[in-house]
Amino acid sequence: MMKKIFKFILNRMTIVTIAIIVQIVFLLFFVWQLNEYFIYIQGLFLLLSTLLVLQIINSHSNPIYKIAIIVPILILPIVGALLYFVLGNNKPMKIFKERILKEFLNLRHLLAQDQKIINELEGRDKNIANQSKYILNASSFPVYKNTVTQYLSPGEVMFEKLKEELSQAQQYIFLEFFILEEGLMWDSILEILAQKVQEGVEVRVMYDDVGSIYLLPLGFNQKLTGMGIQCTAFNPVSPVLSLRMNNRDHRKIVVIDGLVAFTGGINLADEYINVYPKHGHWKDAGIMIKGEAAWSFTFMFLHLWNATRLTDTDYEKYRPLQQNQLLYKSDGFVQPYADMPLDEYLVAENIYLNIINKAKSYVYINTPYLIADYEVVNALCLAAQTGVDVRIVTPHHPDKWYVHLVTQSYYPQLIEAGVKIYEYEPGFMHAKTFVADDEVATVGSPNLDFRSLYLHFECGAWLFKSEAVGQLKEDYLNTLKICIQIKSEDYAAVKWPTRALQRILRIFAPLM
Repeated sequence: MMKKIFKFILNRMTIVTIAIIVQIVFLLFFVWQLNEYFIYIQGLFLLLSTLLVLQIINSHSNPIYKIAIIVPILILPIVGALLYFVLGNNKPMKIFKERILKEFLNLRHLLAQDQKIINELEGRDKNIANQSKYILNASSFPVYKNTVTQYLSPGEVMFEKLKEELSQAQQYIFLEFFILEEGLMWDSILEILAQKVQEGVEVRVMYDDVGSIYLLPLGFNQKLTGMGIQCTAFNPVSPVLSLRMNNRDHRKIVVIDGLVAFTGGINLADEYINVYPKHGHWKDAGIMIKGEAAWSFTFMFLHLWNATRLTDTDYEKYRPLQQNQLLYKSDGFVQPYADMPLDEYLVAENIYLNIINKAKSYVYINTPYLIADYEVVNALCLAAQTGVDVRIVTPHHPDKWYVHLVTQSYYPQLIEAGVKIYEYEPGFMHAKTFVADDEVATVGSPNLDFRSLYLHFECGAWLFKSEAVGQLKEDYLNTLKICIQIKSEDYAAVKWPTRALQRILRIFAPLM
């Protein structure tokens, strides 16, 4: 027990948190010292708060996000205004933003779209082609054929397939994850990586610093470097108050030789493969992609790697030979996509909205969090009210009780509109998947919450008529058999203190 306490106290995140708390206390002390000039200061900050609120109202941010910022400014004008000036707005620091955008804009010509594929999509279904063209125009990532897909769920299924493919690597392995933790899953993968390094395979590992900071031991990067593995942490935590720390790398990517890629919701930690029941049974999902579409994930990885390490990797060096790509036959259309909190495009959210809005028969959704903005809630309700079978599965055993309370607060409106809500009774639902009409689907890392859709780096794969679409639907229907359907009377039985707490938490939902 004492060892765990010391480990917690000496952790970098604990030290950074203490440093930030000290800064906040200093701001409060500064305000208190101005007490004798309170009338004048209060008037000044009321004016500043009013101007700030007007600026926020007229910004392009989501209305719900605006409310979450405006409320503390109005309740505590002095403290709220000071914190706003210190933290800035919801965009990253200028240098951080410019570095990452510059890298992307200079090299996006490497993501060339084959116009014949777009023409073929338009010939098959104009609405589907429009969805694909949105992804291309907003994110620059093209749609591919000559690609096969396999849906993998739960995490232990993907784990076995991942080890199998890693063992066959010949040129390079790139891994990028939000969470990386030592244990059975990581140790098994590391053993393969070490062997591959000995065989001359280049291996790079990138993880998010906040996502993994309490999970990795001191000297982790140095250990991997000593094994010949290149390793880096994305956006390292800083003891300075800054909303840049909000912009996390939430992606899950594995690329092998530019020909095989994995993505989805599964991180490299033991709870994702049910080594132990952290929140009951952990239900997750991923997808394996083989063929031309894997190149987009190579690009995604190298983009953030270069921006993080300030290196100038030659992307073309990692492009697979054309004859190797053509080894894979098409089983439909595959379009990987990346979402960045640095531009005006809400790529992941709009992909979700397009699937919901264009659904003709059904749309089935898995999500660990249902903290949606007006557009998503309205789209779900409208789809259900027009006769589309809309079903959503969320966890029954949450990882964060307060976030689950907010998720449940959306149930009444959705159920009243005809949306069917289920909770995964055996444990925690962590998959982030959409499937509609036996035709279109997406599997990726973005949750249905504000952090994923507005603040994080995310990725996924959009699918049309591929094998994984049918596999996802089959798995979804089997999962429903062990879910609890939430009825309107279930929410009616919720006691008023819980409802009151939900209403308060909903105000700050965009900040969770």
